[in-house]
Amino acid sequence: MYNVLSIAGSDSSGGAGIQADLKAFAANGVYGMTVITAVTAQNTRGVTAIRVLDPEIVSAQIDAVFSDIRVDAVKIGMLADGKIISAVARTLARWKPPVLVLDPVMVAKSGHRLLAPDAEESLIRELLPLADLLTPNIPEAETLSGMELQNADGALMEKAGRRILETGVGAVLIKGGHSQDPESSADILIDAGGSRVYTAPRLEALHTHGTGCSLSSTLAALLAGGLSLDDAVRRAKSYISEGIAHGIPLGGGCGPIHHFYSLYGGEELA
Repeated sequence: MYNVLSIAGSDSSGGAGIQADLKAFAANGVYGMTVITAVTAQNTRGVTAIRVLDPEIVSAQIDAVFSDIRVDAVKIGMLADGKIISAVARTLARWKPPVLVLDPVMVAKSGHRLLAPDAEESLIRELLPLADLLTPNIPEAETLSGMELQNADGALMEKAGRRILETGVGAVLIKGGHSQDPESSADILIDAGGSRVYTAPRLEALHTHGTGCSLSSTLAALLAGGLSLDDAVRRAKSYISEGIAHGIPLGGGCGPIHHFYSLYGGEELA
């Protein structure tokens, strides 16, 4: 059994954050562990409150796990502010996890900034150099590269990825879910060896909550098991596409993807 640690925020509705990560870990056959950075009050309609934890307890959670349990990979999600970013970076630099997948929770689908400018700078300076794989959406890739990427072609996406690689991150997977292409969703992976594009039909789906969290945690699970980066991206994209196709109609807003569609289908949940 491989052991994978998620460092992220908690979603009280269970659709994203730590809760989504644990489901993705279990669905992909690894043992999940958690370090909670913030507690959110949210449901399928939105977030109503956030309480950020003290950096000291965040570091203490990391130390408690690593000092007792073998950690085969780490996934990082919501870090909330610059103090937590610095605490996580310092603590992980000491423990040196073999695989680190970073989902840079910086910009929401609406374009709303989720991190203050000083926190963004800390993320770029302190955490990106530690990451083996970065999984930004298009707005986040625009922020990190300083380039306009809506409706960009593959060459421009690769150029943006190359700029992001200059921060010291090992590889960049720019997710295409925010693109304007009505037919397909294309993700592009950029690393020292070149670039690869992964496409899937764009689904007419309402229930997509937790997609980004679940993709990065699935990638961490698969990389922990020794898959190549190319194989991990292919399998993770397929898994997430099926999860979206079987999305759960929960609550009155955007429900979550179905992490366990292979065990039971979405029809029973309608």
